[in-house]
Amino acid sequence: QVQLVESGGGLVQTGGSLRLSCAASGRTFSNYAMGWFRQAPGKEREFVAAITWSGGSTYYVDSVKGRFTISRDNAKNTVYLQMNSLKPEDTAVYYCNAVMAVAQEGRKPLFRSWGQGTQVTVSS
Repeated sequence: QVQLVESGGGLVQTGGSLRLSCAASGRTFSNYAMGWFRQAPGKEREFVAAITWSGGSTYYVDSVKGRFTISRDNAKNTVYLQMNSLKPEDTAVYYCNAVMAVAQEGRKPLFRSWGQGTQVTVSS
């Protein structure tokens, strides 16, 4: 299990952009598919996007499809989430974690320990 550190969140107006980063420790980082999750106040943490270990395949929930792009740089042990055309409903704390697979039943967190997350606030 690796340590995960999210960064890049902040305050942005509707329609703006942010690029989130998830830095992970461990030589085995590249062995895992990775995902982004988010949690809004009063709501459960939810899955947002995932990427395979090689970066060859990605998946996004419908609410962010076409606006968010997940990518990874295994040499830097880092996963990114480029968020464009942000909406107030995107406001949440964003977390990363390994996932079992990009496929439907695999979009669940694999590591028990979560990072601090990074706050994204989109004003209207």
